Amino acid sequence: MSEQLDYRRQSEAVKDRFDRLKQRPVTLEVKGLTKQFQTHDGQLITALNQIDLKVYKREFVCVIGPSGCGKSTLIRILAGLESATSGEVLLDGKPVSKPGPERGMVFQAYTLFPWLTVKQNIMFGLIESGQSKFTAEAEARQWAELIGLGKFENHYPDQLSGGMKQRVAIARALANQPKILLMDEPFGALDAQTRARMQAYLMEIWKNIDVTVFFITHDLDEAVYLADRVLVLKANPGEVEELIEVPVPQPRHPEQALSDEFLATKLHIERLIHPPGQDEEEHLNLVNMVNIASDVGSIL
Repeated sequence: MSEQLDYRRQSEAVKDRFDRLKQRPVTLEVKGLTKQFQTHDGQLITALNQIDLKVYKREFVCVIGPSGCGKSTLIRILAGLESATSGEVLLDGKPVSKPGPERGMVFQAYTLFPWLTVKQNIMFGLIESGQSKFTAEAEARQWAELIGLGKFENHYPDQLSGGMKQRVAIARALANQPKILLMDEPFGALDAQTRARMQAYLMEIWKNIDVTVFFITHDLDEAVYLADRVLVLKANPGEVEELIEVPVPQPRHPEQALSDEFLATKLHIERLIHPPGQDEEEHLNLVNMVNIASDVGSIL
């Protein structure tokens, strides 16, 4: 059924949501962004080519694409950790050239300070921004409660599970009240159950906090479940393939993963990333390591 359903078919409620979304101020604008690298042998590689994008206030955008499409390079440029070869990035109309507190960043790897407790990790950015220790501690406790780790505020990172560590990382990034939260495959290292819980946590936090989210993922289900819009990149070089308005109504819940709208959108993205017939079946040149007769081939 999902194959016959046009992923662009939207209910009136979804159409109204996107009409209202596009009336909001533009938080992030990317204009003609190009990034090139020079290899050791002098060859020039274009990682990103002429990326244009507008992200609206309080929007949730996911970025997905084949390996080598430049997803992580893109988000590092948005964070100010790398510079573009040409083009520009504007946050509320102001050029981005270096890291800043108006952009929170969450990586896939756990980047907590191992010598600091949950509370102290959340406090770190607040104190660096000039808040008093008393104020920072009070705010950190509120964030620890918000992410469900109030009872663990005095625990160290090595006493926490992977999902708990990422919750702390998200709270630390949001504590400075950034305008946009940049997330580079933050749940990629988690098991399926923890990943699903983290997605639910993130959606709940996003609904209750004034923040725009720009989220890199390689998981199609995650992209469709989380995003208002999905930016699909193509590789070699990384260019905009399509910017998709997800027709699945908000607020989202896990049961929607079986809906026609969800499945049709996921199928469309999958075909963009892996067009039918593009990749020929790879044959591995394997040496038979079995010294006795085997009928495993007949089973396969």
